[in-house]
Amino acid sequence: MPSPTNAARGGTHRGDTGRDGADQGGGPGPGPSGGPSGGAQVKSAVRTVELLEYFAGRPGMHSLAEVQEQTGYPKSSLYMLLRTLAELGWVETDATGTRYGIGVRALLVGSSYIDGDAVVAAARPALDVLAEDTGETIHLARLDGANVVYLATRQSQHSLRPFTRIGRRLPAHSTSHGKALLATLGDEAVRRLLPERLEPLTEHTHTDREELIRELAEVRARGYAVDREENTLGLRCFGVAIPYRTPARDAVSVSVPVARLTPGREQTIRDALFDARDRLTLATRHL
Repeated sequence: MPSPTNAARGGTHRGDTGRDGADQGGGPGPGPSGGPSGGAQVKSAVRTVELLEYFAGRPGMHSLAEVQEQTGYPKSSLYMLLRTLAELGWVETDATGTRYGIGVRALLVGSSYIDGDAVVAAARPALDVLAEDTGETIHLARLDGANVVYLATRQSQHSLRPFTRIGRRLPAHSTSHGKALLATLGDEAVRRLLPERLEPLTEHTHTDREELIRELAEVRARGYAVDREENTLGLRCFGVAIPYRTPARDAVSVSVPVARLTPGREQTIRDALFDARDRLTLATRHL
């Protein structure tokens, strides 16, 4: 489930001074990750990015009133910004011209990110081997704040399999690759990154940050993380971080329907995952 932007959560948006004024912010504001940017932000640019993130996290079409309520932007400037984005292809409108959604140009930018990413390119052979060895669904994911984003996937050979897409964004605390990546951070870094109460996606999801931190210690000790139906009911996932940098930012996982998982099958998947980690570490050593 995509994480809402600051604008979507409401309240004061990034780069806003709380008063009408020029497009340039009056001083340093929070950066894209919520930390200090180290310089003045251009308000119109911040609002443009936040609008695109808003639409990316909410598929479908939305009315001007709905977007305005969620972002808190002045209605007149919001309308002009949406019209400009629609003319440029970043936002689409419905037949009436009164509802808005993400545009096709956003797809082009997302595709270029994947196509130009050195880790994705270096990982392809290892992902292919892992998919062949396990016959299950494989994901390569990157930590982005408190979430993970899918960069590459290999679909299972079985008819009973999860369906995922590149670019999908999920809470790190509910996935195996997310927990594998969080485990490469220190406990205090995790506390700074995640709220005390975590969003549940299923009845099995960790909702207490300290409980999650205790599990991350186990992840570090055994070298892999497990998602026990914490993101999707009926699905168990195993994930390992790729240690080409510290802390790690990328991880690979194997997703298996619980109905197909036996103790022997689980061991086979873990062994294949460790082999994949070694191949990926070798393939990314120069990055």
